[in-house]
Amino acid sequence: MSEGQIRTEVHGHVLKILIDNAAKKNAFTPVMMEQLSDALTELHNNDAYRVGVICAEGRDFTAGLDMPKFFGPTAEKRNIREGNVDPFGLAKRCRKPVITAVQGIVFTIGIELMLAGDIVVTAADARFCQMESKRGIAPLGGAHFRFLSRAGWGDAMYHLFLRDEFSAERAHAIGLVQEVVPAGEQVERAMALAAIIARNAPLGIQVTKEAAAKYVEGGEAAAIAYIPEIRARVLGSADAKEGIQSFIERRAAIFQGR
Repeated sequence: MSEGQIRTEVHGHVLKILIDNAAKKNAFTPVMMEQLSDALTELHNNDAYRVGVICAEGRDFTAGLDMPKFFGPTAEKRNIREGNVDPFGLAKRCRKPVITAVQGIVFTIGIELMLAGDIVVTAADARFCQMESKRGIAPLGGAHFRFLSRAGWGDAMYHLFLRDEFSAERAHAIGLVQEVVPAGEQVERAMALAAIIARNAPLGIQVTKEAAAKYVEGGEAAAIAYIPEIRARVLGSADAKEGIQSFIERRAAIFQGR
């Protein structure tokens, strides 16, 4: 499908969720974001599924958002269904364990999606970058606090400010990912981990995640509550318009700080 889609497969007690827009480096459209929410909600609600694995077709995990479809005059207005799991775990977090397998390009929301889950397995060829400020905006899917909680202040600010590309080894060293495997083996390894987890008592696993979430949510609540202010300040700015236009015109952006 030229517009991309989110597909699911059932493997015993594991729900495999596949990002399928390889022709566009798995860039997300609004429709795909809705479909991902639907898949995570099915994982959340269906007791037959004990673990979820999010992975992607092709060479890359995701290049991020298909920007013109989210921002600007050609933006598509789509909304995640009320009561659904939020793919970024901001409004509603999935109660089941989620393992994310990444490879190739893992940019912007790619990092935020994997940090919204629980365990990350990366291919050795993965390249990570939180580059929103390069486009005149800022991270809006949780990177502003989850990157910090995983990596610590210094390493988080280093990459959030420089918006540089960094390697799988670097991501592992600062705690963003838990395992690095040879390219092509990341999904198999994630599925193997999911199978091990699925053999444990489901309620025991779920309350473990719930208890851990309770611990961090006190701090996360303030960070999440601040997102609307971030959104208002950056999305309505001249720099945001310039960032989107420079992306469309494939040129370097010139920012004015307004």
